[in-house]
Amino acid sequence: MVNANGSCAVLAGHALLVPKLALDLHLLGGVDRAVATGTRNTLVLTGNLARVGVDLRRLVLGEGLLEAGLVRSKNTTEILTKNVVLFAIACTMYMVVGYDIMYGGGIFLDGLAADGVTGAEEPAGYAPSADFFFQVVFVATAMSIISGAVAERMKLFAFLFFAVVMTGFIYPVQGFWKWGGGFLDAMGFSDFAGSTLVHSTGGAAALAGAIIIGPRLGRFTKSGLPAPLKPFAASSIPLVTLGVFVLWLGWFGFNGGSQLAIGTAVDAIAVSTIFMNTFLAGAGGVIGAAIITRLHFGKTDVVQMLNGCIGGLVAVTAEPLAPSPLAAILIGAVGGLIVVYGTKLLFSLKIDDVVGAVPAHLFAGIWGTLIVPATNADASFSTQLVGVLAVNIFVFFVAYIVFSLMKATVGLRLSKEGETKGTDVTETGVIAYAIRD
Repeated sequence: MVNANGSCAVLAGHALLVPKLALDLHLLGGVDRAVATGTRNTLVLTGNLARVGVDLRRLVLGEGLLEAGLVRSKNTTEILTKNVVLFAIACTMYMVVGYDIMYGGGIFLDGLAADGVTGAEEPAGYAPSADFFFQVVFVATAMSIISGAVAERMKLFAFLFFAVVMTGFIYPVQGFWKWGGGFLDAMGFSDFAGSTLVHSTGGAAALAGAIIIGPRLGRFTKSGLPAPLKPFAASSIPLVTLGVFVLWLGWFGFNGGSQLAIGTAVDAIAVSTIFMNTFLAGAGGVIGAAIITRLHFGKTDVVQMLNGCIGGLVAVTAEPLAPSPLAAILIGAVGGLIVVYGTKLLFSLKIDDVVGAVPAHLFAGIWGTLIVPATNADASFSTQLVGVLAVNIFVFFVAYIVFSLMKATVGLRLSKEGETKGTDVTETGVIAYAIRD
């Protein structure tokens, strides 16, 4: 039986490229053999987590490509600048105070062991330093959701200041409530990889920012209807498409890595199932959005279709292990539909979300979290609802207050002239394309 399980784990592991995810144990040649033997499992799991952390960086790349393609060409350099710097700020603030708020470990991570092994958490079996490396991408992902929603009219340094608050304080506080052992965890709230804790969190803050800063100049007519698309059209659909493919690939690390183990047959098969359901949910989101835009608008909207993929991925992130393959596709398909109609809702409210971040992350994240009890018998709808309300209300109102204070003091919005010229000229001085919108 042991041999059968071992073979199963190896086969599943090969399918998941486990040799690439695990530490190369031959590198331990200089380590005392007894120590190596005693800590082998911890080292392997730590290596898995660290490697998944590397793979997760694809999400950062994908988000940058997506946003660079969806903004107008005169704002491309600045949106890429935001994505690079917000990642640096997220890493720094999570090191300074965020990780301590969420999990403990001390300010500046001074409570973590220098070698990353001695201080490993025994139940999880991996080093806290690897956990930090893994978790920081979740923080940066939540922040990157905001950058696209407020693009083309927000001052660069105002955005970066909010990134400090978001990644150092807002995200870690609500993250502690579940993943750090807080009151939502005690209630039994279930959010496997962050439909609410990461995606809705970023979406709620993005919604607050978009409301406070207001729409782009001329985005809505005097009657309140969206202006013709052409002046506000995406600069590069190929970049958007490439960005979504990269995000889809990175999502396997996002969801699969959240299993936090792969050394047994049970864990390896679980990760395989998570990969399968993640892939299927993304596919469902694409198909759902493609069909509904064709039926509703007469043409297949490629931007909505691509955002539908993200909506499907976000929706299944709360529970990617329990659903059947068919359920995963349906959960993703509903996520795609939510993206389409969520976008129409924002238009009706005259809320300008440049990249569609709020429908894809906030709305689809809420759906994915609330539907968990349909496939996971250990979750309850009432507890899921409490978690969704607690996190989103907290994040929205704190972000709303911070944005309002910034607007009243340092200012949030570019001048009319600056917005007309584009943020590449006014904020960075570097033009991405030698063309005009």
